[in-house]
Amino acid sequence: MSLQAPKEIEGVLLVDKPRGLTSHDVVYRLRRKLQMKKIGHAGTLDPMATGLLVMLIGKATRISQFLMSADKAYEGEATLGIVTDSQDAEGEVMETRPVPPLTEDEVRAAMRGFLGDQYQTPPMHSAIKVEGVPLYKMARKGEVIDREPRFIRIMAFDLLSCSLPQLTFSLRCTKGTYVRTIAHDLGQKLGCGAHLSALRRTASGSFTIAQCLGLEAIEALTPAEIERRLIPVHEATPGVGR
Repeated sequence: MSLQAPKEIEGVLLVDKPRGLTSHDVVYRLRRKLQMKKIGHAGTLDPMATGLLVMLIGKATRISQFLMSADKAYEGEATLGIVTDSQDAEGEVMETRPVPPLTEDEVRAAMRGFLGDQYQTPPMHSAIKVEGVPLYKMARKGEVIDREPRFIRIMAFDLLSCSLPQLTFSLRCTKGTYVRTIAHDLGQKLGCGAHLSALRRTASGSFTIAQCLGLEAIEALTPAEIERRLIPVHEATPGVGR
């Protein structure tokens, strides 16, 4: 008598990704927990970022393109006066400048200039591939090449607090927006440079951080308990033909 294969579950699992892990690290740990290979995600978060990671379990991987195209929301922190090669806290410091005594009104005025449709040049420290080679691998060798600008839209960019040299902000944007590039460019606009020092994704499409469970908390559940947390495919993508 042959052993029956373990049941393959399917659906969308919302994970609050901790800082320091790659999105693939989360995939690996869920594969190990659920003993299944067919697990992916709908939208990468950098290792330094935390927050909402939309995980696709089993046959739910087929709806990846629909969920990845959703608008995103973030809360972040920019540190003024320090420019890094990666535009975030994980890079090497390239330049330091004095931070002028900016007022909140001056910062908000600069932030308003980022609203609307625009083209953004992806940073060299990114996973975009050119002739099959990720840009970040070229950047590690000190190479800088021309990058194709990408169309993005910033729907909201609001100042949450201003305690120089740190600014905290909220941002709503289309997919593929590099928030660290926004932070870098804001610093340039303010005349002192900046880098992204913290980032948390708070929403992706209709999903919010309030629906998430931390990765360690998920790993502490039984597979049956995880299955009960899954959002069915038809609920995750209403209006999409099945």
